[in-house]
Amino acid sequence: MKFKTFLYSLMLTTVFSARAQDQKDIVSSTIDFNMSKDVLLVNYDCKTDVDDLHSIAAFATLLSKPKYKALNYHAVAGTYGMQNGLYVSPNELLDLAFSENWSDAHNAYDEALQKVSMLCAEVLKQSGTVWIAEAGQSDFSADLAKKLAQLFPELDNNSIYIVQHSYWNEEVTTPEKLSYVKANTTYYKIPDGNAKGNGTPGFRSPEPINWKSVAKKQGLTPVWELAIQLGHQYNGQENRYLNTAIEKGGLDFSDFSEVCWILGLDEVADADSFFKFISDDD
Repeated sequence: MKFKTFLYSLMLTTVFSARAQDQKDIVSSTIDFNMSKDVLLVNYDCKTDVDDLHSIAAFATLLSKPKYKALNYHAVAGTYGMQNGLYVSPNELLDLAFSENWSDAHNAYDEALQKVSMLCAEVLKQSGTVWIAEAGQSDFSADLAKKLAQLFPELDNNSIYIVQHSYWNEEVTTPEKLSYVKANTTYYKIPDGNAKGNGTPGFRSPEPINWKSVAKKQGLTPVWELAIQLGHQYNGQENRYLNTAIEKGGLDFSDFSEVCWILGLDEVADADSFFKFISDDD
């Protein structure tokens, strides 16, 4: 029994050591996002955690900053994997935040895949790179990568970069699809955006965050109010995941850590410093 316990402890130590090493290796990227020719896809699973709602508002807030108003981006909702539970419908918020610059993979998967494929194809034709901030699982990204490989047989791993911050998201991605993106794209697993001090921003805070003055200045009060309202409406309801930080009146836009990593926003460490970054003049 003691030997089995020892083996189990050794196994856990090995797993966590490997994960820590994995995180250490990719705290920062040597590849820069090229604003003039690359595209940023932000994929939201919206199932079943409501943190995607706050992440959508955070991304919209970044886009209000003059430097990023010209960012070539597209959001996709409903990019979930194998997890059980009910969907958190973000459509009203996405319309408000991004107008028509988003696709609905939850209600129209094939249409969304086709639309995003064509958008990415235009970027690849101009020698640009597709960057994916994986605010959820990689099922949609795998299908996208396969479709692009059909359109561009010469496509290599350096044409698509996928950034993932969550081990849980990997665990509920369909295994063969996770294997596909890891083998056929440049795939980065970065430190978790729920925690501070690990090399990427920590955007989960159970304490209230002063977002109102910045949102008002940027003309985004309705976006944040709707994100927070919908968050409380769906949080923990009908067996959805209960986000305790949001339940306590805080914010959680942890998935937004991937966008910060891709764009090299090294000065942003947490929610407070993010809003300060937005309010500072360019």
